[in-house]
Amino acid sequence: MDIMELLKLMVERRASDLHLRVPSPPVLRIDGNLTPQEDLSPVTVNDVELAFEQISTAEQRDRFHLEKELDFAYSVSGLARFRVNVMRQRGSLSLAFRMVPFEALTIDELGLPEICKELILKPRGLILVTGPTGSGKSTTMAAMISHLNSNTARNVITIEDPIEYLHRNAKCIIAQRELGQDTKSFDIALIHALRHDPDVIIVGELRDIETVSTAMRAAETGHLVMGTLHTTDTPQTVDRIIDLFPPSQQQQIRLQFSQIIEAVLSQTLLPRVEGKGRVGAFEIMTGNSAVKNLVREGKTFELHSVMQISSGEGMQTLDQALADLVRKKIVSLQEAIMKSSHPERLKKLVEFHHGAARR
Repeated sequence: MDIMELLKLMVERRASDLHLRVPSPPVLRIDGNLTPQEDLSPVTVNDVELAFEQISTAEQRDRFHLEKELDFAYSVSGLARFRVNVMRQRGSLSLAFRMVPFEALTIDELGLPEICKELILKPRGLILVTGPTGSGKSTTMAAMISHLNSNTARNVITIEDPIEYLHRNAKCIIAQRELGQDTKSFDIALIHALRHDPDVIIVGELRDIETVSTAMRAAETGHLVMGTLHTTDTPQTVDRIIDLFPPSQQQQIRLQFSQIIEAVLSQTLLPRVEGKGRVGAFEIMTGNSAVKNLVREGKTFELHSVMQISSGEGMQTLDQALADLVRKKIVSLQEAIMKSSHPERLKKLVEFHHGAARR
C-alpha cells in the first residue's frame, strides 16, 4: 500500500475523507457516502503502521504513544493538505484523512449566505459557527477570514487543532497557532492571544467552560471572536453555552451572552440532486434586540419564531433554508427531511412554496 498514491486517488476522486482501517480495503467518502475501494487490497497492520511512520514526525509518534490519540496536519506539495486523526482499534492503528485545499474558497465560490461578508467585518462581538462533524464549519470560517483579509486591516490570531487552511498576510496580519505544537490548550492560548494586540480571534472549538469564559470576556472587551460548536441548531447552541456553567452562574451568563452575540450560523451539507457534490443549508440568527431579550430571559424555544419573521435582517431557520433548496430543485425533499429537526414543518413550507408558485 502506497500512502502517496492513496492521497492522490483521494484528490482525483474529490473525496472529502480517506479511512485506513484493518482489515478493510481503503475507504473514501465521496459526496458524503462511504465508498470502499474494492479493487485495492485490504489494509494490513503493517500497512497502516508504515503509513503512520511515513507521514508523522518522531515527536508526533511519541505524543500518540503517550496519549493514544493524535490530530495533526500533513501537506503534500502540489497536491493538498490533510487533517489526520490517528487512533487505536482492536489492537491496530486506524487513520482518517480529511482533505483541505491549499487555498480557502471565497464566500461566493462556496455559496455561503451574503451576511457572512457583513458579519466578519464587525468590530466586536461573538460569532458561532455550528453543525455536526464534517458539515464544513472550518471551510466556512476560512472563507470568512479570507474575506476579512481582502477587505480590511486587522490583527487576526487563530487557535486550531490542527491548522487546516493556511492564510497569507494581505490586508490583515494573521498568526495561526496549532494545539500541541504551538500551545497546550485552547483556553491558555486564548488568554495569551489577548496580550498580543488582536482585533479578531478565531477559536477552532469552544469545548470547555474555561475556553468559553475567556472567549466571552474577549468579546466583551472589544474583540471579534469566532468559534465553533458541535450543535445542530441555534436554540441548542445557546443552551449548550449556558449549560456549561453551574446553575448559580447561568443567569449572569445569559445576560453576558445576550450582550455580545452577533450571530449563530448552523450548517449542514446535503447531496445535490444531480449527484455531483454537496450543498450547504444554513440556519442564521443575528443578535437583534428581540433575540437578545429571549436569550436574556432564557426563552430559547422562541428563537425560531423570531428567525422566521426576520428574513429582512438576513435570518432564516434551517427548515426555511432546506425548503428553498427543495424549491430550487437543488436537493430532494427526502434528503431535506433527513436533515430537518421538524419534518412536518418542512413539508408544510415546501407545500406552501408549491402552492404559491401555482397561483
